[in-house]
Amino acid sequence: MASAAEQLAANLNFGAFAKAEALKKRIWFTLGALLIYRLGTYIPLPGINPDALAQAFNANSAGLLGMFNMFAGGAVGRMAIFALGIMPYISASIIIQLLTSIVPTLEQLKKEGEQGRKVINQYTRYGTVILAVLQSYGIAVGLEGGTNIVVDPGMFFRLTTVITLTGGTMFLMWLGEQITSRGIGNGISLIIFSGIVANLPSAFVGTLELGREGALSTFLILAVGVMAIAVIAFIVFVERAQRRLLIQYPKRQVGNRMFQGDSSHLPLKLNTAGVIPPIFASSLLLLPVTLASFSAGQGPEWLTTVTALLGHGQPLYMLFYAGLIGFFAFFYTAVVFNPTDTADNLKKHGGFIPGIRPGAKTAEYIDYVLSRITVVGALYLVAVCLLPEFLISYAGVPFYFGGTSLLIVVSVTMDTVAQVQGHLLAHQYEGLVKKSKLRGRSR
Repeated sequence: MASAAEQLAANLNFGAFAKAEALKKRIWFTLGALLIYRLGTYIPLPGINPDALAQAFNANSAGLLGMFNMFAGGAVGRMAIFALGIMPYISASIIIQLLTSIVPTLEQLKKEGEQGRKVINQYTRYGTVILAVLQSYGIAVGLEGGTNIVVDPGMFFRLTTVITLTGGTMFLMWLGEQITSRGIGNGISLIIFSGIVANLPSAFVGTLELGREGALSTFLILAVGVMAIAVIAFIVFVERAQRRLLIQYPKRQVGNRMFQGDSSHLPLKLNTAGVIPPIFASSLLLLPVTLASFSAGQGPEWLTTVTALLGHGQPLYMLFYAGLIGFFAFFYTAVVFNPTDTADNLKKHGGFIPGIRPGAKTAEYIDYVLSRITVVGALYLVAVCLLPEFLISYAGVPFYFGGTSLLIVVSVTMDTVAQVQGHLLAHQYEGLVKKSKLRGRSR
């Protein structure tokens, strides 16, 4: 069965795309949802002076605020209704997943299957609202602290800002869930992906303009281009890398017939966590600077110090970013892959790893192998996300050419293409089943 599926996948007929009506509907739905998101990044908050806002943003965009703006698709620079983006939801997801490993009640809910997952998702939504309210209020206070940014400061402006930004985040959360269920790919990742891609042309033109003005040398621009291509090739190579564990199935007898034992592989991805660790790490690093971003130096002294230390290229930023990426690489891998469950499933179906006793020993072996390759995967994520940042921080190249943005773009593209291929594969299977039924009836 597996070999037949692999052979069919290898010979996918993309001409069948025109006949796959369900797939086309999913694609159009995804494009329409992302278009709505992009339009929302251009609708500004009420009561904002755009010229003063642009000056304040340009003065503070060299640090984490620039990365926040990148993840929000440029909405922060325009202070649009989607300025908070999807980051509060990601932060709430991190907190809930961490609590799931600590709080027994949440851990029990996780084991209850789909029903428990729905309750945990509801808690995540509540956490998103709380974080969005806190962050949006901090932004409102910070905007009022700027010079002539707010036309009419006061409690009414703060209230409208909190309602607007929180509502924007909740709408994006709902939109991401709709894309996941009715569209193609992970909705949250696609929203971040579309925001980055939408700003790539302007970043590219801006880099060329810096070269024309002499701010960047031609050699440096070419070097950044070559680096970006090399990083993309490296990401594709590692994201496809797997460690395959040989699974053996014993001979079995059905009636008077003896069936030969079969063998297959258990694929373990080198980077099981995917693009989640850099996004989680960035989300946590953005939390302490939300208030200080537009405070124009009038905020608390400790917050101003933290903002300066967490600037792009600063040693503390690099250290925290690398540490959080490594932590979430292991944490998220543990969340999405359970060696004990995998070993139990193998044992139920009679499968075993040659030389390893089924059950607990198999779980230990899978965990041992997974931990080793996750170390390599974590180092890969740190290298891809940080090495280009060192060059960018000292060369003044826009954030969009950094390793984090390239990792997100390439990974989400590969995941989306894989989902399209999966839908085409399912469509071809349906066609084959229908043909076999028709042939059976004709006989």
